Amino acid sequence: MTIDRAIRSITIVGGGTAGWMTAAALSNALQRDCRITLIESEDIGTVGVGEATIPPIRMFNDTLGISEQDFVRSTQGSFKLGIQFVDWGKRNHRYFHPFGGYGRNFDMLPVHQHWLKARQMGEHINLDDLCMAWAAASRGRFAPPVADQRNVLSTYDYAYHFDAGLYARYLRSYAEARGVVRLEGKISGSTLRPADGFIDHVTMEDGRDVAADLFIDCSGFRGLLIEQALQTGYEDWTHWLPCDRAMAVPCASTPDFTPYTRSTAREAGWQWRIPLQHRTGNGYVYCSAFISDDEAASTLLANLDGAALGDPRPLRFTTGRRKLFWNKNVVAIGLSSGFMEPLESTSIHLIQAGIAKLLALFPTRDFDPLVTDEYNRIAINEYERIRDFIILHYKLTTRDDSPLWRAVAAMDIPDTLQWKIDHFRRNGRLLARDMDLFGAPSWLAVHIGQGNIPEATDPLMDLRQVNGSEWLAKLQRALAHAAQGLPTHKDFIARHCQAPAMQEDMKRHAVHR
Repeated sequence: MTIDRAIRSITIVGGGTAGWMTAAALSNALQRDCRITLIESEDIGTVGVGEATIPPIRMFNDTLGISEQDFVRSTQGSFKLGIQFVDWGKRNHRYFHPFGGYGRNFDMLPVHQHWLKARQMGEHINLDDLCMAWAAASRGRFAPPVADQRNVLSTYDYAYHFDAGLYARYLRSYAEARGVVRLEGKISGSTLRPADGFIDHVTMEDGRDVAADLFIDCSGFRGLLIEQALQTGYEDWTHWLPCDRAMAVPCASTPDFTPYTRSTAREAGWQWRIPLQHRTGNGYVYCSAFISDDEAASTLLANLDGAALGDPRPLRFTTGRRKLFWNKNVVAIGLSSGFMEPLESTSIHLIQAGIAKLLALFPTRDFDPLVTDEYNRIAINEYERIRDFIILHYKLTTRDDSPLWRAVAAMDIPDTLQWKIDHFRRNGRLLARDMDLFGAPSWLAVHIGQGNIPEATDPLMDLRQVNGSEWLAKLQRALAHAAQGLPTHKDFIARHCQAPAMQEDMKRHAVHR
């Protein structure tokens, strides 16, 4: 007789982006014989700073069968071709981290090797001008890439900016239509099984007990289950990433909102700018050792593109991760698993990655340690690779105008990151490691953008006969010409995915004219 060991009930503790992404994905994947319950309270706010994303979010939505146009329209969204960094490597300097590559590899070597060779010969082409994403973004243009690999319009990728609260609401409708049951209320405690210390049930403030085979902790920084109940422990990374607070405030949107995110380095941290259809999201991520909360709020308000639509909202955090992401029968997803400052828009991606790993390593009620150990191994590697990429932005600065920048420029860094910096500095080689989320073009953008110029090119360059400079000039002209043929970002949205509220605003403006 076969004993049924299948997971028959799942309880998600917490809503917001993490909870409803998890509920939507599970309700899509688990199509029978498994009860999914989500507990959240309208009295508990969400962080809501993760409004900028990276390209894998498109795969998440596609897997759920979500229409891109409907999604962008419903979330007041816009499109994102990358991130512009201002004043990071040095004052009065900008560079672009593109989604996609720099042209295509040419004559056996990457484009940047030809760029380095041309630079050695005294030619100065802006590296940004060799990627299609910036050619379009710098002109305020957008359209999805084409499929034809011979066309330069196939060499970039894109993601989205969107209202995280609206996205959670959108996914809630999706999940509830597929059987997810939402319970309103707060959790007052949890009960462990005496035999093995697993969570047996959680208790709500109104006295209801909610039991499950598997629990997903999406309760945010509090970590109601992963930390408060199971005492998993936390690995603190503030010695590498010292920013520990943020102020966030929306402002009125600009008429021609850009198809990219902007990150501007400030005296004690950095400021984000995320353009949506109905507003612009702004925030100042900073280190409280070097600036007060009031000063941070004033700095933020003084550097907005439009009128503030509220008072700055404070947020405190400790950058790092749980020592285990999956402990016993609890999987932590979202902020309950750790916090990575949103410099490279990884917050929502880490939710998506946690869900993907859970589905790939879905357990039985036996919770085989072989499965949970593999989940934790992958998750830890993934977090640490993203950590290294974010540290890179701080370590490579040459700014010495304030205590924060002097401190991060001088700090010791993980050996895994120093290894990458050294290899690139030697010959411009971009080496990858297991679970690298960001590929070679991303690392290249930050290395070059922040002044880590290689001492020499790849030795193979000196054994080739091609005129790389001439080819680079042709590439630059081709990208600029292709970008000019694209619609503006604003026009593309107006034609394909404008939110109803924006449509009404445009009608009112037309009447007043």
